Amino acid sequence: MGTGQNKTGVVVAGLLLAILMASMDNTIVATAMGTIVGELGGLDKFVWVTSAYMVAEMAGMPIFGKLSDMYGRKRFFVFGAIVFMAGSMLCGIADTIVELSIYRAIQGIGGGALIPIAFTIMLDAVPPESRGKLGGLFGAVFGMSSIFGPLLGAYITDYISWHWIFYINLPLGLLSFFLIAFFYKESHEHSKQRIDWAGAVTLVGAIVCLMFALELGGKQYAWGSPQILGMFAGFAVLTAAFLFAESRAEEPIISFSMFRSRLYATSNLIGMLSGAAFITASVYIPIFIQGVLGGSATNSGLVLLPMMLASVVTATGGGFLMNKLPYRSILLPTLVILVGGLALLTTLTPETSRLMVTLYMILVGLGIGASFSVLGNAAIHPFSAKQRGAASSTLNFLRSLGMTLGITVFGIIQSHSLTGRLSDAFSAGGGGGAGMPAGLNFSDPHALLDPAARSGLPASVLGQIAQALSSSIALTFALALIPAVLALVTAFLMSREQLDPAAEGHGAAAASH
Repeated sequence: MGTGQNKTGVVVAGLLLAILMASMDNTIVATAMGTIVGELGGLDKFVWVTSAYMVAEMAGMPIFGKLSDMYGRKRFFVFGAIVFMAGSMLCGIADTIVELSIYRAIQGIGGGALIPIAFTIMLDAVPPESRGKLGGLFGAVFGMSSIFGPLLGAYITDYISWHWIFYINLPLGLLSFFLIAFFYKESHEHSKQRIDWAGAVTLVGAIVCLMFALELGGKQYAWGSPQILGMFAGFAVLTAAFLFAESRAEEPIISFSMFRSRLYATSNLIGMLSGAAFITASVYIPIFIQGVLGGSATNSGLVLLPMMLASVVTATGGGFLMNKLPYRSILLPTLVILVGGLALLTTLTPETSRLMVTLYMILVGLGIGASFSVLGNAAIHPFSAKQRGAASSTLNFLRSLGMTLGITVFGIIQSHSLTGRLSDAFSAGGGGGAGMPAGLNFSDPHALLDPAARSGLPASVLGQIAQALSSSIALTFALALIPAVLALVTAFLMSREQLDPAAEGHGAAAASH
């Protein structure tokens, strides 16, 4: 018995490494982007470095999840690890920003296989009675990657070279690959079925159109430009084609029949809505601290440290409680805390102290943490092992989609609000418009954080900017309350199942066909 537990421990270590590596990748790259653009050029194209990874990862998640149900987890996890490492190696030797973007897409394909399949292997390999504990650990690693990614990225870029933010994936990936390839033994049979090619092609096409429209709109092209409107139209047409293909496929990539399970449908909706609310806090709290409170340009990972550590507390606690309480009973109080934290963030003004902002961040972190560990188990609860890959990957896909939509929609609102408030302030003459340096981009909050630009501004002008930035960010948090409240309402609609080791897999038949 001891040997089996040892093997499980080794497998879990391999999975945690894979999740840390793949989930840390976007944050570790973000801190190095300034240096990378400085060396490779292509400032007008740097947005592709992030979006190429996200598009490929999101498009891959539901496809690899379904394929792992049909042909086995191990082969697709190993495939994901190899592709991710190959992409990382290529990124390290990229000579141009275009090359780097292409290689990041290769990395994203690997990440799209690694993250959802790692969660699913954990659910397959770990005895049900230990699943809650380990679910908490996986959620904690997911949260911690948000802290360590930026810190590690900044350190490597400053003291070694930006190339090593990609090369560091090779030892981590090789170790994870070795632990899973040699120690993980799949226990159940996989039924070989026809691949849903029509669903795969239309899903990838729809995601590519949507992601590029969201990433490039308002940056490379105006929102009303033919390019952006064309991409949105392409998304609408391909989504309709995908829904039609899935309704006719023998083995659809995203099975709509799975959504007949109330627990599964509500878990996915909570993941999507809470992701949109949480990402808004992650993006705009550092901007508030630097632009309004005048904090130093300390790495965003350090600024967000209280929030991320708080999320680790409830991710771990939620995991431990899953054996004792229904999923619903764990999520309801934490989502109330999330709503409360966001509500307090709407009160931010230039007079708010750093201590109060930190307390509000801790509440948001405590509010989101349980969803990292609890939702993964809740989503697979109604299904047999043969459907877990699809269930887990659809949850990860929808959470990522919620975060992407949150960043984009709330980003547009904040930008418009900031521009309007600054225009009003300076056109009214209240800010001493003559003191404004030429070429300062009002619509970009990051441009207003630049120490060089700020040092040349009179105190009255800085005060006007801080006031406008604070008001626009408070408005953004007020609107982010909408998905947070909807997530809470959805949690009330959840059924009352809880993790029950004795009843493992018995709920599957009802939801299968």
